[in-house]
Amino acid sequence: MDSLLDALQEGRLIELPDNNRDDALHLLAHILEAVPSVPAGTDVVGLVMERERVTSTALGKGWACPHARVPFEEEMVCALGWTPAGIDYGAPDGMPISVIAMYLVPSNQRNHYLREISLLAKALSAYSDPEKLRSARDLDDVRNYLLDLIGSTKDTVGPDARARMIQLQAKQAFPALTAADLSNLVVEPLTLVAGPGLKPVVLTQSAALGEALESAAGLPERLDADGSFQNGQWRVIMRGTQTYQGGRVLYDCLAIKLLGGPPPVR
Repeated sequence: MDSLLDALQEGRLIELPDNNRDDALHLLAHILEAVPSVPAGTDVVGLVMERERVTSTALGKGWACPHARVPFEEEMVCALGWTPAGIDYGAPDGMPISVIAMYLVPSNQRNHYLREISLLAKALSAYSDPEKLRSARDLDDVRNYLLDLIGSTKDTVGPDARARMIQLQAKQAFPALTAADLSNLVVEPLTLVAGPGLKPVVLTQSAALGEALESAAGLPERLDADGSFQNGQWRVIMRGTQTYQGGRVLYDCLAIKLLGGPPPVR
């Protein structure tokens, strides 16, 4: 279940802000849309909601696994949402859903997706421990539960996978998002132009965001190194680049903000 491990390692485990199914699906879909490997303009929200209108993706035992299939070829990506209150999702066993694992499945990854879901179903059958999941107090408890669940599936736990799991317990690549009112979620597209001897220029509809990022030190360098940049409330995620004459680079990015956090770092 390497896509679940990747989601944990790359900070795509969040606490959902409420127990509304559609709100949760929209938030997770927006997170997948912001993954750098996902082409700009991919409507993950629309694809996920259309599939949900056709059939419920609840697995039972506190889990749901919605997914969107897309025509391009890339790595499969996953985002995980947890809610302590539980979501009425129409699961076959009647249990509220505590964890939503949302997958974006490129055309070259369909067999990979089917194998991962099959392994997850086996793990839930053997080790689901729904009481442990319902008693989780915070994201650290949920992360440990997920690592135990993945570790219970022998097919996925070789030396490399176990080493990765140990690393996950010690370090996250990105800070986790915390619960907030979904109505306060802001997703802002932006373009950054940078190059040798050129002061970075940020093109965005938000004047405050543009001002904050243009005065932030090391923005292009961090995007090149990590693919992301944290600036107070704003998390900037690079989706792609294009190089022009003179070494100038255009960065296609998304900025995500959950209002109510600390003020932007200048």
